[in-house]
Amino acid sequence: MDGILNINKPAGKTSYDIVALVKKLSGVRRVGHAGTLDPIATGVLPVCLGQGTRVTEFLAEAHKTYQAEIQLGMVTDTYDVTGKVIQKNDPSGVTLAKLESTLTSFIGLIPQTPPLYSALKHKGRPLYQLAQAGITIERKNRPTQIYGIELLDWQAPVLTVKVECGKGTYIRSLAHDLGQALGCGGALKSLVRLNYGPFDVSNAISVPQLEAAFRYGYWKHFIHAADTVLLHWNTMIVDDAAEKKILNGAPITPKSQFSQPVATGTRCRAYTLDGCLLAVLHFNPEKGQWQVEKVFLQPPVSFKS
Repeated sequence: MDGILNINKPAGKTSYDIVALVKKLSGVRRVGHAGTLDPIATGVLPVCLGQGTRVTEFLAEAHKTYQAEIQLGMVTDTYDVTGKVIQKNDPSGVTLAKLESTLTSFIGLIPQTPPLYSALKHKGRPLYQLAQAGITIERKNRPTQIYGIELLDWQAPVLTVKVECGKGTYIRSLAHDLGQALGCGGALKSLVRLNYGPFDVSNAISVPQLEAAFRYGYWKHFIHAADTVLLHWNTMIVDDAAEKKILNGAPITPKSQFSQPVATGTRCRAYTLDGCLLAVLHFNPEKGQWQVEKVFLQPPVSFKS
């Protein structure tokens, strides 16, 4: 059972809760999720099974889109409304014009500090575990790419925004930083992940649907192939000789694959002649070769008599 489930995570459940459920339902040992969602959040949670777990690193590079409600006038230790309120302010001075101009300032490559209560690890331990134990760890700013912020609704003191962002973005931190910039504080009230790479909330499967699919045996209808997250790359079809080289980790030099010059660091997905996903390759311009980054097929086993 190899592939990816696009699950609509419900509020109140952790991402690990969903992984544990999929393990129980499927009987597959190798199960993992891509892109942690907090318990307060709902929406797209890709859960990878078997060989699907080997593409999570590539999925992590994909854009994500969120819809977030942010409540102004409060600051919490978790940066969302489930945390301990440590400050309250009057947000009545925030006008629509000020809100729109401040939101614009967060578009682009911005510095962001991860929340103290997060799954980010310090010396092997998640920050939220340290925070719960009363240990405060200094967190360094990290560059975060915000591609766009759209103001969907403004019913003071709550605003609703749509955010398109890159990997490593904390929407809770965005809510907190926005509140600080407005001078009144802010905390995340609700969050929905609308889109994650090729996966959209409109065709995500709910937990009850998932349980029914496994109970009645039609779960295969909801499994996406592992290469679904790689479809934006070029494709290379290799012959038997090149396939053997790749299975042995050797680079290949195809005579003619792409009509345009290949840029440094370019990746492609390689398939066998019968259409099986073989490997992820990256281009080495100095040698003019495609080098093996990750192999998905296993070389055939030979038995000696």
